[in-house]
Amino acid sequence: MPRLRDAFSPYHRRVLLHTLLALLTSVLLLLVFPKFDLRWLAPVALTPLLIVLARTPAGWQRFAYGWAAGIFYWFFLCNWIQFVLEVHGGMGRWGGWGTFVLFALFKGLHLAVFSWLAGPLLHRAYAVPAVAALWTGLERTHSTFGFAWLDLGNAGIDMSVPLRVAPFVGVYGVSFIFSMLAVALACVILRRPRRWLLPLLPLGALWLLPPIRENVPPTGSALVVQPDIDPGVEWTGLLEEKTERELSALSNALPAPLVIWPELPAPLYYYNDPEFHQAAASIARQHGYFLFGTVAYAGPNQPLNSAVLLGPDGLEIGRYDKINLVPFGEFVPPLFSWVNRITGEAGDFVPGHEIKVLPAAGRRLGIFICYESAFPDFVRQFTTRGADVLVNLSNDAYFGHSEAREQHLLLARMRAVENRRYLIRATNDGFTAIIDPAGRITRRLPPYREIAAPIRYGVVEDPTFYARYGDWFAWICLGVGLLLAFLNLRPVRPKMDT
Repeated sequence: MPRLRDAFSPYHRRVLLHTLLALLTSVLLLLVFPKFDLRWLAPVALTPLLIVLARTPAGWQRFAYGWAAGIFYWFFLCNWIQFVLEVHGGMGRWGGWGTFVLFALFKGLHLAVFSWLAGPLLHRAYAVPAVAALWTGLERTHSTFGFAWLDLGNAGIDMSVPLRVAPFVGVYGVSFIFSMLAVALACVILRRPRRWLLPLLPLGALWLLPPIRENVPPTGSALVVQPDIDPGVEWTGLLEEKTERELSALSNALPAPLVIWPELPAPLYYYNDPEFHQAAASIARQHGYFLFGTVAYAGPNQPLNSAVLLGPDGLEIGRYDKINLVPFGEFVPPLFSWVNRITGEAGDFVPGHEIKVLPAAGRRLGIFICYESAFPDFVRQFTTRGADVLVNLSNDAYFGHSEAREQHLLLARMRAVENRRYLIRATNDGFTAIIDPAGRITRRLPPYREIAAPIRYGVVEDPTFYARYGDWFAWICLGVGLLLAFLNLRPVRPKMDT
């Protein structure tokens, strides 16, 4: 009986309540993104966790609550990674689950660190901007120190007013707005003085910013080929020939000045396959320009994931080699050398080293590959180098039929807004789409179908403020947030009357 009473003591009830509130933030964040798309929840998603942090004086407890919420969030947001590791990585069920659980544990540390540092700030009059800055700055570190995927600000892609900051400060500006609103709501629930909400007043200036430009007419055309190739197929010489013929026929079905193929899970290697080399040259000569994904080599057993552009004479104009490789997919981090790779190349892929803009059909194409769409500061550098159209080649077939496809498309939509560019997204089996400079999908091809479709796109030449200057805002947020957090890292006795 004493043990039963202890289990339901006020302390244990408080711990249970705080744990449930922390996990509620994870659930709300999951509801914000695909597959649920309840994006109106974005401005309040962090509030339950923030209330817990304000009521928890011990730093290790705040860390634990945040870590639990982070593990839960990343586990269910990216559960498609387990499928990739098991089915395409050759790791088997237990190997796939084991590696994926380690992934969730590591990714959860971002939210754990935020929770540890944010608690004391919630007892200061400047809580609203300080906690929002800390959240935004730590969000930026995903690209630098971890797996970059969905930032909170991505939920604002269809919110016209918050989205106005994206061409100036990128997705992180939208994250800052949402996190400010979440902190403000937490302050209201915790009965903080009303003057603590004064930092919300500058948000009224959002209406003074120029609206996202939506009237960029399409002036260019291209033919996009979606091959719908199963990434798990066992390739034979006959199957390679058949695939090459079918894709060539699709590419030549309609006239277009530019033909675009996606990143392919097929052994059609331009540099060491004479037959495909000749077929590719033929497509370019017939249409004018041909852009496609293939494997190049930096040296023996050093494959590159590359995009090659051929000109009207069938010769190579230029090549972009993927710089940001996918962990466990295209290379294995040294600490995880025991993990199988998803690709079947002779050696790990090696990264490219140069951002290139390639000329085609009177346009300047900024071409990035697959997962690179998750890096705002990286994509914007194509614009500063003169790209007036962005092109994303991807093979999302490794995701299976999961919500990862919609998540990946959401990332690309935000890159279009940040750079104010049309973005052509060519994929193996979906979602192939054309995105305008306002982030709107003007055309999306049906997934899981072999199809070639003519598309229209427009051109914008002037770079945005964000394209010119990058993540200055996010880095300032990180510096200010960390400085204020460490200045306030001491035990705080919260009021327990709420």
